[in-house]
Amino acid sequence: MTKARIPVIPTIIVALAVLVMIGLGIWQLQRRGEKAQAIALAASNPAKAAVAFPRLPPVTSDLLFRPSSLHCLRVAGWQVEAGRAADGTTGYRHIAQCVTGAEGPGALVAIGVTQRPDAKPDWTGGQIAGWISEEPDHRALISRIGGKALPLRPMLIARTAPSGLKASAPPSAEDVPNNHLAYAVQWFLFAGVAVIIYILALRRRAAPKSP
Repeated sequence: MTKARIPVIPTIIVALAVLVMIGLGIWQLQRRGEKAQAIALAASNPAKAAVAFPRLPPVTSDLLFRPSSLHCLRVAGWQVEAGRAADGTTGYRHIAQCVTGAEGPGALVAIGVTQRPDAKPDWTGGQIAGWISEEPDHRALISRIGGKALPLRPMLIARTAPSGLKASAPPSAEDVPNNHLAYAVQWFLFAGVAVIIYILALRRRAAPKSP
């Protein structure tokens, strides 16, 4: 009775996939350190001088939470997200989709917080000051842990709110997640699961067939 041969091509494919997943896990560990440095820099940014609002993503760590301002020509639309007001209460953050010129990407402005998601903010645009932040992150988890997600667009957190809204909480470095360790662990788990599944498949293939 001869032993079942291990299939060469499937084994190579699985081995390469496992190596890629391990490599992604190591890369995420490296990114963890870089993110920690970026968060430390962002924590000191609110006290620095104001800068021009960035037109395009990504928001680099030297700009995140820096004071800034922009001129909203008109509000093209609104989006509502969970948020926190400057007084510590939670509610619904109203984000204006601003037109800032004849052409270009426009700008997002978190204008304030209410207790009602269907509230209609009494703000149609104008000069607004605040802090540079990023839009809410709704990117798929797999794209984030794989490093293929599109960068988040810049968003201004308004320093003051129009009538009927509470001012949004100022940005804080505590609000910036550093999930790279979790992402690394996930990639290592994916690699381990792939190896276990393949070993089970080989054992099932080698098992004698019942008559």
